Amino acid sequence: MSETPPPSYYGSPQQGPDPTPQPRPDGGGPGRSRGTGLAVGVLVGALLLGGAAGVGGAAAYDQWWDDDNGASSAPDRSTPSRSDTGSSDSDAGVEGVEGVEGVAEEVLPSVVRIDVETSDGGGSGSGIILTETGRILTNNHVIEGAAGNGAITVSFSDGTRASAEVLGADPLTDTAVIQAEDVSGQTPAAIGNSDDLRVGQPVVAIGSPFGLDATVTYGIVSALARPVNVGAADNAGNTTTYPAIQTDAAINPGNSGGPLVDLDGRVVGINSSIRTASDSTSGQSGSIGLGFAIPIDDILPVIDQMAKGETPTHARMGVQVTDAATAGNSDAPGALIRSVTPGSSAAKAGLEDGDIITGIDGQPIDSADDLVATVRTYRPGDEVELTYERDGKEESTQLALDSDGDSD
Repeated sequence: MSETPPPSYYGSPQQGPDPTPQPRPDGGGPGRSRGTGLAVGVLVGALLLGGAAGVGGAAAYDQWWDDDNGASSAPDRSTPSRSDTGSSDSDAGVEGVEGVEGVAEEVLPSVVRIDVETSDGGGSGSGIILTETGRILTNNHVIEGAAGNGAITVSFSDGTRASAEVLGADPLTDTAVIQAEDVSGQTPAAIGNSDDLRVGQPVVAIGSPFGLDATVTYGIVSALARPVNVGAADNAGNTTTYPAIQTDAAINPGNSGGPLVDLDGRVVGINSSIRTASDSTSGQSGSIGLGFAIPIDDILPVIDQMAKGETPTHARMGVQVTDAATAGNSDAPGALIRSVTPGSSAAKAGLEDGDIITGIDGQPIDSADDLVATVRTYRPGDEVELTYERDGKEESTQLALDSDGDSD
């Protein structure tokens, strides 16, 4: 848990609360490279979660991070989950796509606008069509305000509209699956591989920023595996932190839930949050070229669970952590263990209070947020090699990650 200040929220007629992540100064690298920069943390400012005005968004919370709270989900690489979502094979591109114009032509029919009405007002976000019968992927913060007496309306690219119901929602990964009622013949999006992305690769973002339907923006992947803490939490206080795709493709309020696609027209991420230069007097501002998308590979198993009406499960270690440097225990980066849950995978692996986690499977861990984001790329039961420091000496251990589905 990083002990950064709680987020500030800036409302507007177009958009709801917006906590701010602080990007690390390093530029990332290919694959899952993180460099040695600081993790993205919550600062006073304006991170726009993007979905509906007055709905969705985050709440202030205790800044002590719990890896149980931030433990995560990621794809089981052996599971053919792309077919379960109703999308195309991951190795197949979209035939005939040439340049950004071709991408727009192919992908726009698979993107919807989502309008949410609540007792407090309403707002809009975006969504990605998964099946011909109107199963749609979006962000949890886009639709969470519809719980209770709220209503969700989906607008398709052909101008038709339909009511929708929530099949499942997962605050930890900020994802949700909704079902449009009585529709057919829709165009499912092609699902790509976010693990194959490289820094500098061109990408296209599509959605309804500020309610402007079918908006297409173009840019590059500017960093990968950026640990983004958006300050949101579920009812149990479990926090939303993910290893984001950072892009300079313009993303604004209302883009949330829409796709980030490669130049083959395949979905590689879900646009979810942005860093802005907003101030408290103007309320909110738009993109400054720092947008963040949830990698599609990391949440496919969760999407499958929600589509089936199951409660999403996430991997966890069973530790409470904070930044080692912030706690003053080490000059080196890492996640300092504050406490270990008895009987957890961390306890069984021999981890102790005061240990500093510095790596997982050879990937460096710079901070508490980095640990949370990295754990989110695994599934319950996955075995990982953990590197840590104890009394100034480097140690390593193997452990099998627990599941929050086993919690009481």
